[in-house]
Amino acid sequence: MARLLGRSRDRRLVSEDDDDLELRESAAEAGCGLIATCRDRTMATIHGELRSVTLRPVDGVSALEAELYDGSEAVTLIWLGRRRIEGIEVGRRLTAYGRIGRRRDERIIYNPRYDLGA
Repeated sequence: MARLLGRSRDRRLVSEDDDDLELRESAAEAGCGLIATCRDRTMATIHGELRSVTLRPVDGVSALEAELYDGSEAVTLIWLGRRRIEGIEVGRRLTAYGRIGRRRDERIIYNPRYDLGA
């Protein structure tokens, strides 16, 4: 039984690695660097898949937050004053442009420009 559980865990890890590799390749095809290689406080062009989209207030202002993952690391995209943006949904791939910063331990980009067609 332990061997069976070990094998299924190994298959899941291989599957996750394959997904991460495919996302990194997709970022390269879009002409973007990986999030993990982007330095804080620099302008970045990144490409990945939205893993979550959440509406939450930031300092009393409504904000749409979306986690973008490219197979190397994630960054939270935050649109201040927005409650919804057409096309911004979980599973969607997009290219985002903006200055990478930090909020506590997470990497963020406020009000990024984005391209849904990528």
